Amino acid sequence: MTPTRLRFLRLRPQEIALLAITAVWGGTFLLVHWAVEHTGPWFFVGIRFLVAGAISVAIFRRSLRGIRWVDLGAGVAIGVMIYAGYGLQTFGLQTIESSTSAFITALYVPLVPLLQWAVFRNRPPAMAFVGAGLAFVGLLLIAGPDAFALTLGAGEIATMISTLPIAGEIILISLFANRIDLGRITVVQLLTAGLLGLATMPLVGEALPSFSWVWLGAALGLGAASCIIQLTMNWAQKKVSPTRATIIYAGEPVWAAVIGRIAGERLPVTALIGGALVVLGTLASEIRLVRRRDRS
Repeated sequence: MTPTRLRFLRLRPQEIALLAITAVWGGTFLLVHWAVEHTGPWFFVGIRFLVAGAISVAIFRRSLRGIRWVDLGAGVAIGVMIYAGYGLQTFGLQTIESSTSAFITALYVPLVPLLQWAVFRNRPPAMAFVGAGLAFVGLLLIAGPDAFALTLGAGEIATMISTLPIAGEIILISLFANRIDLGRITVVQLLTAGLLGLATMPLVGEALPSFSWVWLGAALGLGAASCIIQLTMNWAQKKVSPTRATIIYAGEPVWAAVIGRIAGERLPVTALIGGALVVLGTLASEIRLVRRRDRS
């Protein structure tokens, strides 16, 4: 006989760190929404990540002396994913509601384990799929009933496309995590995302914005937050799988909803249930099915 028992794994320091930055990540949503009311999306993405890159250079300037081609290649690849994911998502926020954006962006939750399986032939544990599914359903409930009435305009399409590079970023970080220097790759990926953001402006006809303390303050604050987020992701995903990390990142809308509630928004019952499902999805991904044979 081979009875199955459930075993809960304790949270490792890396997973606790990812939970913490997910809270920070969720808190940045409102700032981005305010910022794009005063500036174009690509300018803001460029300035935000250049600020983050400058902070990382100040922190890791000594380690940059021995930078290798593998550090550059990995950093640029991840930086392109950051640029495309954040850029398209920021572009979409100009024309769609935050609940609709949250629903579409949630597509990356089940997308990561599927891409990991399809591209790298690395099948995640069964409970990782269960956790991703629970988290995804929870995100749908948080988004609310309006999220299901999608009309595919430019904002919706851009946000939908952004889920691919967001998933790609998570997978690439885990792929390169144990091959590169932590400081060097953080610097390269942040500067790459920032430079590409500014380079996109003339291509799409986006003009320089008028000065505003709103976008400047948001860029400085989010630049520091982005540096912390990317540095933590690069460090933690050396030990945390892409699928497991994705389940943790799925808590971002929950934190965004909490901050929205503090700002005066009232959460419907369905959103509270959705938040509970996201938490349950995180816990489910901790479960491992272990089979043991009875001794004869």
